[in-house]
Amino acid sequence: MKVKSAVIDTNVLISAALSPNGTPAKVVKYFVANGRIIFSNETYEEFNTRIWRPKFDPYISREKRKSLLLDFSNIADWFEISGELKVCRDPDDDKFLELAIRANAWVLVSGDRDLTDLGEIEGISIVTPAECLDLIV
Repeated sequence: MKVKSAVIDTNVLISAALSPNGTPAKVVKYFVANGRIIFSNETYEEFNTRIWRPKFDPYISREKRKSLLLDFSNIADWFEISGELKVCRDPDDDKFLELAIRANAWVLVSGDRDLTDLGEIEGISIVTPAECLDLIV
């Protein structure tokens, strides 16, 4: 059986970091243990930038943030994107769609309706963390 790979939107990764027992964390843990998480330089940089926002300071230590970034950097499958795909109503989300296509991901996981409202792209399902959990358990 082919290993399942996922593009996981920044909002899901941050939710997982902030709430280690929540649904987003369960999804992330599944792909770390049983599948592959896919990043591009652009999607990783978005995660890196957003995880350091001061509003998260009360919830996650600097050490934990550094550890998460290093761990994801080391375990991820990396793909290049061109930035040429323009299909999402939020242009900032196009990088996740292009990455999913380029990597032939099994699924794109997001809590962002700009993405989930699309449902799929080129046969790749775009699902919420709860929908993804239903697919993997």
